[in-house]
Amino acid sequence: MKQTLVIGSAVVDVIVNIPHLPKTGEDVHISSQTRSLGGCAYLVSDILRHFGVPYSLCTAVGTGIYGDFVHKKLQERGVPIYVRRPEENGCCYCMVEIGGERTFIVDHGIEYTFYEEYLKKINTESIDSVYVCGLEIEEETGWNIITYLQKHPEYTIYFAPGARIMEIQPDRMEAMLALCPILHMNEGESLAFTGKKTVEAAARAIHERTGNAVIITLGEKGSYCFDGADHYAPPVPAAVKDTIGAGDSHMGAVISARRLGLSFADAIRAANHISSAVVSNAGGLLDAEDFARALASMPLELQKKLK
Repeated sequence: MKQTLVIGSAVVDVIVNIPHLPKTGEDVHISSQTRSLGGCAYLVSDILRHFGVPYSLCTAVGTGIYGDFVHKKLQERGVPIYVRRPEENGCCYCMVEIGGERTFIVDHGIEYTFYEEYLKKINTESIDSVYVCGLEIEEETGWNIITYLQKHPEYTIYFAPGARIMEIQPDRMEAMLALCPILHMNEGESLAFTGKKTVEAAARAIHERTGNAVIITLGEKGSYCFDGADHYAPPVPAAVKDTIGAGDSHMGAVISARRLGLSFADAIRAANHISSAVVSNAGGLLDAEDFARALASMPLELQKKLK
């Protein structure tokens, strides 16, 4: 099996638990604060690792207290570090309210950049698919990613525009859609981007432009995919601790399932179980035991397809 190139950030998530987001001038006492390895690209890649799907994580690891933290944690988890830079890493402040909803305040550092030279230590001849996040497309070096992808029309592209989908420069978004990616977004993002009133109409509008599958997560309502036909996957109940990494883990599971030969209909069903496990835990990562439990919670016919 060839590998998936995962382009994007590995960052420090500073997770701050609060009763509610403060109003201007209000004082709020936190209940806890922790640090964890996060970042959209890293969280996607970690799900691929759990599934045993070959991948390379192309992220620039910098310096400073956050860069050193990322470097140490990647080493501890056995993740190859292909790019080390002298510039500093940023971090993501994850404000988690009672009920689990999260709000991000992000300081972007070197980890959000991309230059093709970052790939020089990666076996690019073994790549057949790529994951890209909208945060990196929006950044100063975002065109570098688009240009690289334009050179490789043979790649299957998985694109998650993210919560800042409406902030991505229109010419860059048009260029990404022209690459015919598989899009992954949530309900609100799909409706805002297309101006449609339903996810079905939104998915069809995007599909007309890309000719490829559109996956839309629906939170407690499950998930939906349009690949020329409608596919709905029911929700998997969860006692939500926080929603950090929910979308990233869902995307990672979709990519993994597709690489393992599953249809889009089955892929979103499997992904719902993985994202349910993630939101049941604090932070965006799953340990081996939690991942095994998530697999075991899937219908047997899905489990057999993923082995």
